[in-house]
Amino acid sequence: MSNAMNRRKFLGAAGAATATGLLAGCAPAMSMAPKANLDATIFNFALNLEYLEAAFYLAAVGRLQELDAAGGDSSKVILPAGFTGRNGDGVKFDSADVRAYANEVATDELNHVKIIRKVLGAAAVSQPTLDLGPAFAAAGSAASGGAITGFNPFANDLFFLHGAFIFEDVGVSAYKGAARFLSDASAGGNLENAAGILAVEAYHAGMIRTLLYQQRNTDVTPALKVADVVQAISNLRDSVDGASDVDQGIVEGGAANIVLADGNGIAYSRTPRQVGNIVFLAPGATKGGFYPDGLSGDFSAILAL
Repeated sequence: MSNAMNRRKFLGAAGAATATGLLAGCAPAMSMAPKANLDATIFNFALNLEYLEAAFYLAAVGRLQELDAAGGDSSKVILPAGFTGRNGDGVKFDSADVRAYANEVATDELNHVKIIRKVLGAAAVSQPTLDLGPAFAAAGSAASGGAITGFNPFANDLFFLHGAFIFEDVGVSAYKGAARFLSDASAGGNLENAAGILAVEAYHAGMIRTLLYQQRNTDVTPALKVADVVQAISNLRDSVDGASDVDQGIVEGGAANIVLADGNGIAYSRTPRQVGNIVFLAPGATKGGFYPDGLSGDFSAILAL
């Protein structure tokens, strides 16, 4: 088990995603109207991923029905058996602080869906089918070497935090990686607004990493502590996104590692293809994982970048 937890290149499903990234909520301001074909493609990719993040957080706080009014489709969200995520049926949080965090981020991600759809207008893609049930279970099993079966991020506070960790870091690296492909660098344009959302996603990621670090020595199973499971999720993301090593757990060299950055203090980048590898839970895939039927739209142009 310890060998499985420590290898950086761990073959299996990466429970990561959401990512996020381009994920994270890619259309912050009303002035951010896509002007170039590649810009619009990137924002639609981001919209697919924002649907996922919004669905996850809204379900966690029992507000999934709000996704419908924002242009999503809550009926196309697969959840664990017996859990609706609607009308107050969310995670039974023990911590008021974690509940407050979840509600705040749910609102952020819902607003990202709304604004991206608004700036894209008729070009906005519809919500694909989203898997927030079996995909998490597969990721949890792989991350724990089979020690955790049936992982459900809506079961309790701690599992919710692990589920959120799967998403948030990917969003930061994906958004940073997408920045160089955006063409509108004018004041108030796509690049500036994308940088603003990247900052918001980094706040989210830092909050999640801090909350998990505070419980780093808490037992998840008799053999695994929180820090172990977080490290394994990080390893899994690295194992499927490609040859690079751009992920880290919450403890490095025995010290706190809240900020995920390289030796220069700079956030890592992922290409759209690397993000796709993570959200589909397999290198080179175009569907599967959190998107069992694939994304809505044609993203062959940016997945080749």
